Amino acid sequence: MKKHLLGLLFALVPVTAMAAPAASLPHSMDPDLQDQASLQNGMKLYVNYCMGCHSLEYQRFARAADDLGIPQDLMEENLIFSSDLAYNDQMHIAMDSGDAESWFGAPPPDLTLHSRLRGTDWIYSYLLGFYKDPSRPTGVNNTVFDLVAMPNVLEPLQGVQELVCSETDQPVAGQSPDPLSGKYQSCDVLQVTQPGSMEPDEFEEAVYDLTNFLAYVGEPSKLQAQALAPKVLIFIFIFGVIAYLLKREYWRDIH
Repeated sequence: MKKHLLGLLFALVPVTAMAAPAASLPHSMDPDLQDQASLQNGMKLYVNYCMGCHSLEYQRFARAADDLGIPQDLMEENLIFSSDLAYNDQMHIAMDSGDAESWFGAPPPDLTLHSRLRGTDWIYSYLLGFYKDPSRPTGVNNTVFDLVAMPNVLEPLQGVQELVCSETDQPVAGQSPDPLSGKYQSCDVLQVTQPGSMEPDEFEEAVYDLTNFLAYVGEPSKLQAQALAPKVLIFIFIFGVIAYLLKREYWRDIH
């Protein structure tokens, strides 16, 4: 009997599957779906800087407006730029997939579920990891995604970022030591050499908001679940007290 009860207990405990974080990521962030201002700013940044290429096909403007507390008139006036899109439409892009493939080599991916596929730490580190690389077609590379094809669309906000190299005694993978000094060249420090419109701390906060919004888009129902959870726990507690008192009443004459 005890084994059956123990099995039932484990069956009732919710288990959340999470992707294992990559050990090599330079940055981490914890999404806060209760920070409505962050989510609103993240959506504004996404629509203005990302949605020219990346759709959110499984998210509707109306759903985002309801969840994030954005009035319909403000959404339609400031966040829906295409005349082909309406308030209740999915967040599609105007770019044709065939044109995108000829321009970029492959159509830019839909990002609705990207936070669940890659994880928020990966997205956050990726957006902070662009640096100047004249050898690349777009003029930039990325510390998280080497030989990236995407341009640094946030460069006007961040500015131009470059890799700073220094000598080290520690071996560097794929590199031979200098024959004279015996040292290796380590290029793993990013530094903004031409400032953008934001200060570094302000830009990191903006990237956090953008990543936070993508975390919400990956699982919109989680926002409602977090709001509903305290009410469910209160109900279970009250029901448990009532059930216990009822059980005592039923068994009073037996004991």
